[in-house]
Amino acid sequence: MARSSGSRRWLDEHFNDPYVREAQRRGLRSRAAFKLEEIDQRDQLLKPRQCVVDLGAAPGGWSEYAAHRVGASGCVIAVDRLEMTPPPGVTFVHDDFDTDAGLAAVDTALAGRSVDLVLSDMAPNFAGQKAIDQPAAMRLAELALDFCDDRLKPEGGLLVKTLQGQGFDELLQAMRQAFRRVQSRKPPASRGRSREVYLLARGFRAV
Repeated sequence: MARSSGSRRWLDEHFNDPYVREAQRRGLRSRAAFKLEEIDQRDQLLKPRQCVVDLGAAPGGWSEYAAHRVGASGCVIAVDRLEMTPPPGVTFVHDDFDTDAGLAAVDTALAGRSVDLVLSDMAPNFAGQKAIDQPAAMRLAELALDFCDDRLKPEGGLLVKTLQGQGFDELLQAMRQAFRRVQSRKPPASRGRSREVYLLARGFRAV
């Protein structure tokens, strides 16, 4: 079957993308790792000995980078309902954290440790209709925020991908209530035409 012009444009953009080429050169799992790297370099987000949970981690690019930054003295727990081979130094929970069973599996992996940082680069399976895609994306961001409630330590952080549009202001307000400081980030590796923006929250107000 012949590819549509939109598909051809996407493929051309993808394979000409310098971040894609650099990820291939380094043997990284995805170009998305550069987004986390750029935010981390700017904000000094990841540190040795931290306990990090990466929600919706597959294919593992963020977990791979986080494990390198926290080192052997830290821990990275990657969670996804999709199967993946975990990078070295990463504990993989193959489950859906939007279920009681999935949350219990994550808690078992944590083994009583409080979390320093929650990461979420999750995105829904886009239908190509904003009325469907936008609420789905915002729901994933809200789930990441909810996950922090009983697991993130006081003054901990959250980095979550969102989409600009309906529901964004409400999410931002909820995050400002839960954290002392919330900032938006659009790393250079995020394609300019994309509506994605990352919200970086720090200073968790643990109850």
